[in-house]
Amino acid sequence: MRTILLPTTLEERVALPQGWRSLDYDPALPLPTAGLDAEVLVVWGNRRPALADAARRLAGLRWVACLAAGTDAVDDAGFDPSVVVTSGRGLHDGPVTEHALALLLACARRLPDLVRAQDERRWAGELGGVQRVHDTKFRTLAGAHVVVWGFGSIATRLAPLLVALGANVTGVARTAGEREGFGVVTPDELPRVLPTADALVGILPATAQTRHAIDARVLAMLPPRAFVVNVGRGATLDEGALVDAVRTRQIAGAALDVFEREPLPPSSPLWGEPRILISPHAAGGRPQHAGAFLTEALRAFDEDRPLPNVVPR
Repeated sequence: MRTILLPTTLEERVALPQGWRSLDYDPALPLPTAGLDAEVLVVWGNRRPALADAARRLAGLRWVACLAAGTDAVDDAGFDPSVVVTSGRGLHDGPVTEHALALLLACARRLPDLVRAQDERRWAGELGGVQRVHDTKFRTLAGAHVVVWGFGSIATRLAPLLVALGANVTGVARTAGEREGFGVVTPDELPRVLPTADALVGILPATAQTRHAIDARVLAMLPPRAFVVNVGRGATLDEGALVDAVRTRQIAGAALDVFEREPLPPSSPLWGEPRILISPHAAGGRPQHAGAFLTEALRAFDEDRPLPNVVPR
């Protein structure tokens, strides 16, 4: 009997091929001894020490099925290079798209300022009433230029919604061209596209190449009206450079869902900046159709067919 380990955080049923058994495990704890013969480990919400424990103890492991879109925690756990790692790319497109759009609209419509005014029981007349139609500040997505860095499946779902609200979208990825009807440039083109941007949305994965990709140099290319929204990985943004850019009004502000350290420490200067909106890694916590995805992937594994979303190692 072959074994697949399923985390208790997975709510959907996985149909098993003949000859397989599933064993549930708590992703916050060391693996149960009864599951140490597992060939497949499904990962969702696992703490890093528990992943490192799994990498040490699962001697017969052949596949780690990570349900997160990014596999950086799995990559750092120390699994043998022969173990195949797959990602949950595509499972989070809907929720992350909604959250990114919510953060963008919050920036444009100044929702954090409105909430603070409500807490103070203050009528924020400067945010309402008669407003200048040709205001140079970022007030609406209609006519805005949104640059999306990391133009994968989430971006291709987000971009049409931005266009529907009147925005112009430029994608940034390693390869230039056209994706789903949207123009995509390489990072070499950032000096050309960022000076006209009203918002820069980061949806980058955490890799050695993307660490602090959004740094002081990139932030300096943005106009003072621009906001930065990050729903990718925290390591892709230089938080110190962002705080400096916001404090000096080099940019208008930011909305961040991901951070280099999570939970974000109380000592972080990000907490004290009124023009930085903090969201607690809430964008992608609901993988959609994960049970059906794993059912099909496990069938492919059982039949020695190619797996979906294999991560190069």
